[in-house]
Amino acid sequence: MAKSKKLSYISVPSQIINSLSSSSLQSLLVSPKKYSKTSFSKRFFSFNWYKSPRFWFCTLFFFGLFGMLKLGFILDPLIPFSSYPCFTRQTQDSFPKGYEKSLLSFASNDGQNGQKDEFLNDNGQSESLIPNGDLKSEEGIESNGQKDSFLEGHRQSKAVMAKGYGESVGESEFWKQPDGMGYKPCLGFSRDYRKQSEAIVKGRRKYLLVVVSGGMNQQRNQIVDAVVIARILGAALVVPILQVNVIWGDESEFSDIFDLEHFKKVLANDVRIVSSLPSTHIMTRPVEEKRTPLHVSPQWIRARYLKRLNREGVLLLRGLDSRLSKDLPSDLQKLRCKVAFHALHFAPPILQLGNKLAERMRSKGPYLALHLRMEKDVWVRTGCLPGPSPEYDEIINNERKQRPELLTARSNMTYHDRKLAGLCPLNAMEVTRLLKALGAPKNARIYWAGGEPLGGKDALLPLITEFPHLYNKEDLALPGELEPFANKASVMAAIDYIVSENSDVFMPSHGGNMGHAIQGHRAYAGHKKYITPNKRHMLPYFLNSSLPEAEFNRIIKELHNESLGQPELRNSKEGRDVTKYPVPECMCNDSHTHSS
Repeated sequence: MAKSKKLSYISVPSQIINSLSSSSLQSLLVSPKKYSKTSFSKRFFSFNWYKSPRFWFCTLFFFGLFGMLKLGFILDPLIPFSSYPCFTRQTQDSFPKGYEKSLLSFASNDGQNGQKDEFLNDNGQSESLIPNGDLKSEEGIESNGQKDSFLEGHRQSKAVMAKGYGESVGESEFWKQPDGMGYKPCLGFSRDYRKQSEAIVKGRRKYLLVVVSGGMNQQRNQIVDAVVIARILGAALVVPILQVNVIWGDESEFSDIFDLEHFKKVLANDVRIVSSLPSTHIMTRPVEEKRTPLHVSPQWIRARYLKRLNREGVLLLRGLDSRLSKDLPSDLQKLRCKVAFHALHFAPPILQLGNKLAERMRSKGPYLALHLRMEKDVWVRTGCLPGPSPEYDEIINNERKQRPELLTARSNMTYHDRKLAGLCPLNAMEVTRLLKALGAPKNARIYWAGGEPLGGKDALLPLITEFPHLYNKEDLALPGELEPFANKASVMAAIDYIVSENSDVFMPSHGGNMGHAIQGHRAYAGHKKYITPNKRHMLPYFLNSSLPEAEFNRIIKELHNESLGQPELRNSKEGRDVTKYPVPECMCNDSHTHSS
C-alpha cells in the first residue's frame, strides 16, 4: 500500500509578499526539481488540480497584480477621444444645417454634433432646431425666455481657447475671446405679430416671386429681405430664383446651396414658403418691379405694391440688394435675424464637407481664418493696386483702362487717396505685419478663404514666409472631395464660410458681404473674436519705415483694442444691417430686456 504524501504549508505575511520581487515570487512558485512534460501535464490536469495551493497562490497573485495596475494607471484613454475640445457643432442643425458648428452654421451644424440651435418661437417659448429641421418646444426657459444651453458650448469653447492650448502667455493672448457681456439670442415676437401670423401663413391668394443676384453672400442678404417683404405684403414666398452669375457662370439653384426643407419649417409660423406657383396662378401675368429705390420702408412697399398684388395675385421683384430699409420695426428686425441665423442653413453635403475641413484645421489646436480679397476683379473694381510687384500693378492699370465700367470706387480719387482712406484691400505683406503686431504666433494655423489671388501663390509669399501653416480648401480636401462642386463658385464660397465661421479668430482683409455676414454670425454665437482692420488709422504707421518694431506693435494693438468682436449696439449705428449688428434687436442680456 502506497504511503500517502503529506502536504506542508508555509504562512507568509502579506507585507512580505508585497515586498518580494518578481524573481523571488517565481522561486516560490517553481520547484527546482525538473519535471518532464508528461509529469507536469498529469499533475496540472489531474482531477484534484484545484486543491493545489500553488494554483490558488498564482490566482491570488495575478488578481492582486491586475488590481494594482488598475489603480496605478488610467485606462480611460483606451476609449476613443476627441481631438477637438472646442469644436461645437457651428452647431449643426446647421452654421446650422447650413452651417453650424458655431451656430451655424447657418451657423453655424447641430445635427451631427448633438448641439441644439435655439430661439424663441412666436409664443415666447424656447425652440430648438433639431437635425431634421423640426422645431421642438422645451421647458426650463430662462432670461427673457431664451435658454442658456444655446451658447453654453460657445462659452466653454471660449474658456479653452483663452488658455491658448498650452501656448505661452504672449501667444495665448492672441486666441483670447472678447467679453460678450452676457448677450445671447432673444427673438420674442410681439403679440400683434403672432396674431397676424395665422392669417398670413394660411393665405392662398397672394404670391411673391423674387430673383436674387450676385455672389452667394449677396444672394443671402437678398433672400433675407425677400422673406421680410413677403411678410410685409402678407404674401406667400415662392422659393427664390438664383440668377446665373455672369462672372462665375454658376447655375446653382436654391436647394443646391441651402437646405430647403429646413428653410420652410423654421419659417412656418412667419411666412408661407412654397416651391412653385400653384396651378391657379401659373397663367397669371405677374406685376414686375425692376427699379425699387434704395432703403424703402414697409409703408412704401405696401403703398406701392399691395393694391396691384391683391388684384393680380403675383408680384415679381428683381435686384433686391439694399432695397429694403435697414431700420425696420422690432418684429421685422427679429425676423431678419431668424432668417439669417436659423433658417438659412447650408445643404447637408456642403455642411458635411465644410465641417470636415474645419475639423482638420482644428486637429492641432486653434486656428485663424482670413478672408483675403486679392482677386484680380477686386483690385480692378476698387481702383487699388496689389503691390508690391510693379508687374501686377501694370496688369490692373491696363485692365482698368480697357474696361472703365468695372471701376466701382469713386473715380475722382487717386489710388494713393483711396489707400490712405482705408478703401483698399490689404495685400499679403500688410496682413502679415498686422497679424504679427497683434501677437499671432508664428506656428499659428491659418485658413485663407477667397478666390485665387492675382499672381497665384507667389502673391502670398510674405504671409507664407512668416506663417508657414497656411491652408485653403484645396490644401485640406482629400482627392475627389471637392470634385462634386467643381465650377460652382457659390458652393465653394459656402465651404469657405463654414470653415471661417468655425475658426477661433476671423479677420477679413477688406469689407464685403462675406465679412459682414460672418461678423453678425460670430456676434450671434456669443461674440467670437473678429478682428476688424483699422485701415484708415494704421496705414500711416505702415508707411513709416523709421518706426521701431516694438513701438509699431504697441500702436497697432492700441488701435485695435475695440475692434476684436466686442458687442456693438446697432442703435448707435443707424442704417446698419441688423444681421451684422444683432444687438439689441436680436440679442439681449439681463440688463437689456425686450418686450415679447
